[in-house]
Amino acid sequence: MSRRLKMEAWLHARRQAWRAAFVRGWFTGFVFEFVSFGVKQAWCCLFGGLMLALLLGTHLFYPANAPLARYDFLTLAALGIQAGMLATKLETWEEARVIFAFHVVGTAMEVFKTGAGSWLYPDPSVLRIADVPLYSGFMYAAVGSFIARSWRIMDFRFVRFPPIWMQAALAVVVYVNFFTHHWLPDIRLGLFVASALIYGPCMLYYRPDLKERSMPLLLGLVLVAMFIWFAENLGTFARAWVYPSQGAGWHPVSLEKLGSWYLLMLISFVLVAGLHGRAGPTERQGQ
Repeated sequence: MSRRLKMEAWLHARRQAWRAAFVRGWFTGFVFEFVSFGVKQAWCCLFGGLMLALLLGTHLFYPANAPLARYDFLTLAALGIQAGMLATKLETWEEARVIFAFHVVGTAMEVFKTGAGSWLYPDPSVLRIADVPLYSGFMYAAVGSFIARSWRIMDFRFVRFPPIWMQAALAVVVYVNFFTHHWLPDIRLGLFVASALIYGPCMLYYRPDLKERSMPLLLGLVLVAMFIWFAENLGTFARAWVYPSQGAGWHPVSLEKLGSWYLLMLISFVLVAGLHGRAGPTERQGQ
């Protein structure tokens, strides 16, 4: 048994023992399940949480005269986190390959968007491509890591799961529109409608504790996008990157970016769905 499976089995046994000691009725059962859900989500966010901690910590405490630029330190630290998660089996190599694909997709878009002036990285660095420090790709990797780990840890099952080819076609158009809207009409409103038609009928089943719970998949995707938007506000506050309007001082990122993150997150979801589609059926028996 791998180290990851041993750790997850140990955590499951601890949760069983804590449940037996704490749960005495419906209210304590609800509290325990709610806390269990929060703990699992925090575990799913491990990579992203560590990256956010690094962004904020280096913004507040990194020495201004350090021989290693802050952005380069972030790149090396992110590589260390990724290597550590693979070495300890907290992330599988299959998941890492999917996350790396999203890393490449995100970095390519970063190079284009910074060149177009959509946002910028104000601090110097050596480890960069054009105007994009290499750590930025790990921000996209954090999204992929969260989705991949949630799929496994929360034991995702689906009803009326859309065909992978249909999701992939949507993801390709979403990605292309991030580039072409600089010259052609922005079709994101149409993409929102298309995503609602594709994912709207699908129900997501997940397991926060003993019982399996459900929600519309579309609602889950919107909630993830909102979480990313909050994380982006922390990132811009830490001057990991800034928008042109934040040059004179920090202010919250506009809600318009919530839609952008929703669309971009769909690409990561499709990549992870493709991985699980190869591993076996994702459909829950029933409807």
